Amino acid sequence: MAKKLLVTENLSKHFGGLKAVDDVSIYVEEGDIFGLIGPNGAGKTTLQNTIAGTFPPTSGKVYFEEKDITGFKPHQVCHAGINRTYQIVRSFPRLTALENVMVSGIFGAGLREEEADRRARELLEFVEFPIKPETPANTLNTMQLKRVEMAKALAANCRLLFLDEVAAGLTPGELNDIIVLIRRIRDSGVTILIVEHLMKLIMEVCNRIAVLSFGELIAMDVPDVVTSDEKVRKAYLGDSLILNA
Repeated sequence: MAKKLLVTENLSKHFGGLKAVDDVSIYVEEGDIFGLIGPNGAGKTTLQNTIAGTFPPTSGKVYFEEKDITGFKPHQVCHAGINRTYQIVRSFPRLTALENVMVSGIFGAGLREEEADRRARELLEFVEFPIKPETPANTLNTMQLKRVEMAKALAANCRLLFLDEVAAGLTPGELNDIIVLIRRIRDSGVTILIVEHLMKLIMEVCNRIAVLSFGELIAMDVPDVVTSDEKVRKAYLGDSLILNA
């Protein structure tokens, strides 16, 4: 039986009277590619932010590798082994692709400069960064930046990787490439949690899915069971095309 790597127990995040995340209990097993889906405003990113330390929870618990990390600051969550990418890529534009990844290795994993350089080159090769590592980040296109972001996250001793809308802005060919890369990352020993709207990606790579609606968990199971659930279809306005796209 697979080990539960991440567990939330009755996790909530309220902003005044708005219950952005309301009493959500999920678990991500070691080796999962776990999908988190739901309509716009469902609370997906807020849940991710609450786990990652961006927001302190209103109530509930977060456990990572059986350790209580509830209320940890983002840098503490990172050092614990949870790292992330963002829908809007956050690079250091004046640094090269190589230097961006090195920063993560130095400050996220405590590597010395020479070791961080070696590790960064390995990871850029692993994510199939297609051009010279010394290329300035402010000259990179969307797909190149996403590969750098993944290498940055992996450089910080990552054991659980959050991917936020990783398919946004990609062409169909680039989407196929990113699906291959996500599987390669999982096969390297890193567990993955994906927040995503594009159901083609979710259905192809995820072995389990959780669905949020208005901050509440309405389903959590394997993809075929979740996408045939009536509550899930109603949450998506009854449009089966959205779930089967």
